[in-house]
Amino acid sequence: MFALVDCNNFYASCERLFQPKLRKQPIVVLSNNDGCVIARSNEAKPFVPMGAAAFEYKSVFEKNNIHVFSSNYALYGDMSSRVMQILTEHSPEIEIYSIDEAFLKFDGFEHHFDLNEYGKKMRHTVTKGTGIPVSIGFAPTKALAKVANKIAKKFPDRTESVYVIETDEKRIKALKWTKVEDVWGIGRQHAKRLSQIRIKTAYDFTLLSEEWVRKHMSIVGVRLQKELQGFSCLEMEQPESKKNIATTRSFDKNYTDFETVKERVTTFAVTCAEKLRKQKSCCNALMVFIHTNGFRKDLPQYSRNYVLKLPFPTNSNIELTKFANFALQKIFKEGYAYKKAGVIVMDFTPENVTQTTLYESTNPKHKQLMEMVDKINDSIGRKKVKLASQDVDRTWKMNQEKLSPRYTTRLDEIFQVKA
Repeated sequence: MFALVDCNNFYASCERLFQPKLRKQPIVVLSNNDGCVIARSNEAKPFVPMGAAAFEYKSVFEKNNIHVFSSNYALYGDMSSRVMQILTEHSPEIEIYSIDEAFLKFDGFEHHFDLNEYGKKMRHTVTKGTGIPVSIGFAPTKALAKVANKIAKKFPDRTESVYVIETDEKRIKALKWTKVEDVWGIGRQHAKRLSQIRIKTAYDFTLLSEEWVRKHMSIVGVRLQKELQGFSCLEMEQPESKKNIATTRSFDKNYTDFETVKERVTTFAVTCAEKLRKQKSCCNALMVFIHTNGFRKDLPQYSRNYVLKLPFPTNSNIELTKFANFALQKIFKEGYAYKKAGVIVMDFTPENVTQTTLYESTNPKHKQLMEMVDKINDSIGRKKVKLASQDVDRTWKMNQEKLSPRYTTRLDEIFQVKA
């Protein structure tokens, strides 16, 4: 048996955790630079669509007393880690699927435990330990666990937010209730094609011939169909190292001078290098891009990128910054107002098996230097040690006018109780 544990309205739940007065109040969370809506509480969904531009819905927020928050990823990431840590105590096999979802495997548990009661106990433990409410769906396959979770979330009063599909009768009933466009793994185009042949529910999809599914949806669709029929095809997956890493940001305002944009690109390259070292990788190529503000039709528009094959693999702040600045020089043009830039590192190799060339190689002293920089930054605060080219006196911040405190990761923002 598999279980899918899903945190209910996760971002909104994190905000409510330290502000109980917001329970049952409509909440939306905005993307980077407070651009658009990326999360909504159930109370806000009737008024605001996902992806809505924040500036266009300002009057809607005010009219309906919707509480608006900037994305607080430090808080959300920490609360996610706490939830996942508790879940590891309930099953030896766990796959963290996203920041607010995890699959757990319970081989043989159904012979010794009442999974419904076990799920309620697990839900109680998570909620008591973190304050984050979750819904849990049990089923013989991962795809069916998704369906079970959806039922648990949709009918919390009847299910106590835990639902188990353990019989074929319950499987069929659940699939007849589930719209085909809501099935995990069926995207918009496939849903449209299935609708054209009058496939309305997940159950209808399971009755299609395997030949048709293979022809129109490939082997991936066949596996999904088998999963919904109750035959497990998708095993638990372990997290893999990323194959590329991107650090991109929109600027707080338009910038026209090279040195200002260069400082941004330098910072992005350093961030990429830090992420490379965390997964013990080096990159062999990078791309730098810049572009102007597409919403400013009154200004001249320009967008370019430059891909650079590195002479040797590296994860050094110093070396990646040098290469990124070289790429920026190739594409930067005077006379334009730049709004966004980014650095993407690619073509990874493990840092302990890097191959050097006869004439060029990474500086061996950089490894010890970077280890020390990481150690200092981890112990006394992120970004305390910087390259001089990053302008140590400048603090770059996203537009986050509605940012809540980072209660669990910053001592100076810790929750205070007055007694």
